[in-house]
Amino acid sequence: MRLVVQRVTNASVEVDGEITGQIDEGLMVLVGFGENDSEKEADYLTRKLVKLRVFEDENGRMNKSALDIGAKLLLVPQFTLYGKVKKYRPSFHHALEPGRASELFDYFADRCGEHVEVETGVFGAFMKVNLLNNGPVTILLEKEFDD
Repeated sequence: MRLVVQRVTNASVEVDGEITGQIDEGLMVLVGFGENDSEKEADYLTRKLVKLRVFEDENGRMNKSALDIGAKLLLVPQFTLYGKVKKYRPSFHHALEPGRASELFDYFADRCGEHVEVETGVFGAFMKVNLLNNGPVTILLEKEFDD
């Protein structure tokens, strides 16, 4: 499972001209699932994401998490995070099949929502993502258990 985490001043996702998710200060997270991912990876990365200390404390140091400051998450499903490029065209055969990936995305969003407020994109839809990266701060989180 892979997450591209960006600290944002604001972010939104639009599908067919309609805003489906929107946040102010928080984290915009691209979420991808690999062919062997399960709830185990989602649970692990939920804990890691909500406690990730990328927000500044009173001394200007990145020492606070979304959980600490009540920041929101905008989760955007992104199977292309598992693209492998040979020559010039990406291949996505290491991405989790769409039906299972959609279930796992919903599970991950629900788990994150137990800790902080969550907005989401729409799985399988063509989305326009708009964000104002604050920093910029961009972190890659990844976990794959060897079950």
